[in-house]
Amino acid sequence: MKLGMARGEVCLRVSAILVLVLTACLVALDTQTKVVFVSIEKKATYKDLNALKILVYVTCAAAGYNLLLLCKHSIWSRKNFKGSYLCMAWICFSLDQIAVYMTFAANTATMGAAVLAISGSEAFQWLKVCDKFTRFCVEIGGALLCGYAASMLMALISTISAYKVFRMYSPKWFLRLKSA
Repeated sequence: MKLGMARGEVCLRVSAILVLVLTACLVALDTQTKVVFVSIEKKATYKDLNALKILVYVTCAAAGYNLLLLCKHSIWSRKNFKGSYLCMAWICFSLDQIAVYMTFAANTATMGAAVLAISGSEAFQWLKVCDKFTRFCVEIGGALLCGYAASMLMALISTISAYKVFRMYSPKWFLRLKSA
């Protein structure tokens, strides 16, 4: 079962990396240019909205973190480290939780900005941007779907990390390690 869980975690991490990189690429490479007036052009990029910039940074950081843990997993599987396994399990669990929450928060913030871009706000006199830049908005919507899929994959990874941490504790005594 341990080998199966390790394979499952590796597959989930690789899948999360691929989806996170896809999200970052969809957002960062998405541009659309429209002619506003005779010779005046307006170009929409991810740099126009701070939430999109943050989404690119967070997804790249989360992909890098998962790649780093894949490297750690490949190194630790070859050698037998006994001393600080509990400490490393807690660190990985905590960092997995942080990565999930940060990715989900960045996607949700971008979703809020996207809703404003679609619907506008008459109270603030904000125009509907997606009426002019339809393709740009559709691609950002696809990137958000990928981002939420990556968040779900990382939540599954975090569940595996939690299992690795809490299986070391006794079921009968609160926060006592199992005797070896």
